[in-house]
Amino acid sequence: MSALKLKKGASSHSAYDLRDPHGNVIERHTLAAIVDNEAGVLARVIGLFSGRGYNIESLTVAEIDHTGHRSRITVVTTGTPQVIEQIKAQLGRIVPVHEVHDLTVEGPAVQRELALFKVAGQGDKRVEALRLADIFRANVVDSTLESFVFEITGTSEKIDAFADLMRPLGLIEMARTGVAALSRGA
Repeated sequence: MSALKLKKGASSHSAYDLRDPHGNVIERHTLAAIVDNEAGVLARVIGLFSGRGYNIESLTVAEIDHTGHRSRITVVTTGTPQVIEQIKAQLGRIVPVHEVHDLTVEGPAVQRELALFKVAGQGDKRVEALRLADIFRANVVDSTLESFVFEITGTSEKIDAFADLMRPLGLIEMARTGVAALSRGA
């Protein structure tokens, strides 16, 4: 404790950021890799994570250039700053990987996730589920006398909050796409 009573590492927003830059702070990063769209590339990228014990929180893959046969792999992962740097360096060394971007540090980025929720309920619970879906701007994509299927798009935190509210109302099943992200601006 210093004379100013500043706790070491109290805030990263303080002018007196005293955190050890090489400490064991676990950070969440969104990485985007442009790769050749060919068999085995995804397995090699995933093998890099699993072989070294790195965690993948979210993974999305889709072809982005049909004529150039390129795909975009978006991975959300956690680790210390050193681990994140190591992941980026190792991803860049895989032969079919053309670019690796850390959207978390390269500037503002837009991140969205799509989820489907099946909620069963009758009476007041059914009405409450519809009311909450309206507040969260979720769309009803299927309806029966016993259940609804809601479609919701937003940040992972929004999807988590919606799931937490739907559980007591009869959440039966959920499917999530994973994070899709792009940097903002030119």
